[in-house]
Amino acid sequence: MKKLELLFENEEGKTVTYSLDSPVDPADEVAINSAMDEIIAQNVFDSTGGNIVAKKGARIVERVVTDIDIGM
Repeated sequence: MKKLELLFENEEGKTVTYSLDSPVDPADEVAINSAMDEIIAQNVFDSTGGNIVAKKGARIVERVVTDIDIGM
């Protein structure tokens, strides 16, 4: 399963991560950058450390699960 993680900095200087399931692949860097700017400008999300004030990065994270046969 893949997720798009948007990393922001809040007023306390802490990293805030928002995850989105099933991102478009390949990622559109321009669209992601623009969306992150809009999230900050519109003050869309709140965090325990205050408002989101800056972008820190974005990444696609993929989780791979492999079952192991334990004879059950």
